[in-house]
Amino acid sequence: MLRSRGRRAAAAAAALIGLVAAAVLAQSSGHSRSYASGRSLTVATWNMCGVRQWNCADTGTRAEKERELRLLATRAGARVVFLQEACAGDVEAVRGKLGPSWHTAFRSYSVRDRVGRVSTVRCADPGQGPAGIAILAAYPLSSVTEVPSQQPTMGLRRGILCASVAAHQVRLCTAHLSPAGSDWAHPHWEFRDNQLKALVAAVPARRTVYGGDLNVNPPGPRNPASWVWPSGPYTVHRECDQSSGSPRSTHVSGHKLDYLFTGLPRTRCSVRDTGASDHFALIMQVRTD
Repeated sequence: MLRSRGRRAAAAAAALIGLVAAAVLAQSSGHSRSYASGRSLTVATWNMCGVRQWNCADTGTRAEKERELRLLATRAGARVVFLQEACAGDVEAVRGKLGPSWHTAFRSYSVRDRVGRVSTVRCADPGQGPAGIAILAAYPLSSVTEVPSQQPTMGLRRGILCASVAAHQVRLCTAHLSPAGSDWAHPHWEFRDNQLKALVAAVPARRTVYGGDLNVNPPGPRNPASWVWPSGPYTVHRECDQSSGSPRSTHVSGHKLDYLFTGLPRTRCSVRDTGASDHFALIMQVRTD
């Protein structure tokens, strides 16, 4: 049964203060036992705001968004990019320009209407195809999986998408969570607590990078939604910007909504204003040896 925010706020707030224990994390299968030693991996996450009908018409043209995505993979050095609010045609166009060594995994958004019909969200321009979340990588992607999580009974259904990169023996997961009020029929229902638990349960304790647009501020005394955070993030897994003091904003509103977590040693974290979205790109480098 779906748990409301009111019933769980007190217990979860206490857990956030006192709990510094590891969550039970599922180990992924399908990784290669051999991987490159002495290497690092740079991962970025970016909400492209590519679905123009979602108040994205003034955040840059399609060509500008594709150019900025290419720059993340070239100038910024990201070998893996998590994408949200991306159009399948745009992602594929960039993959083609980057070359045959690049690969993608894609999951479409869907909408369930008031009479129970489920339809795929389409991007506005011809050739853009469906809208969704994606992983763009400079390596083959294996064990690609959509992770089940609670979604609105009516309204937009986002999701969680995972894949493995055998060259670094790393499990990758990108997510786009449901903000408060996402369920048209039950606007008071909260989904982010279940979705975050599903995301954390889908990754191993160490060899992972996961994150995306989580549509929630970091846990803390100023965030009334702190109770939605499970124990794994910020404890078992460290966030890209965790050691920088006050986390830097990743949205034009001044909020931090975008995250990258890992169990691997972090060596670099940066925020890049692409100028082609209402979200900034978050870029993290980790050691994989």
